[in-house]
Amino acid sequence: MKQEVYALYLASKDRRVPWYARVVAAAVVAYAFSPVDLIPDPIPVLGYLDDLLLIPLGIALVIKLIPAEVLQDCREKAALALMAGQPKNWIAGGIIILIWASLFAFTFYYLSGMFAKL
Repeated sequence: MKQEVYALYLASKDRRVPWYARVVAAAVVAYAFSPVDLIPDPIPVLGYLDDLLLIPLGIALVIKLIPAEVLQDCREKAALALMAGQPKNWIAGGIIILIWASLFAFTFYYLSGMFAKL
């Protein structure tokens, strides 16, 4: 699955892929690599449902949206990159963490304002 997600990452940057497929691919890849889940993993059974259902469903959707020849090229590039050593993109990781931290900060700010009025 790691190779497939990396192939989708490569496809999300490919200009031959329609814009809407790139957006969906970027969202699936961001969620797959995100350290934060919709349902935290420590919650029994439910914690792993998002990893077992949401990510594969997202991958299946994106595969249907990407042209077959582009997807094949990206799969080959991903296989070569993973054999050479795991690719690292610290900028993308930082952006994902920044987005989640911003969402938590906004939520905390909003909820603290609601409870202050009570």
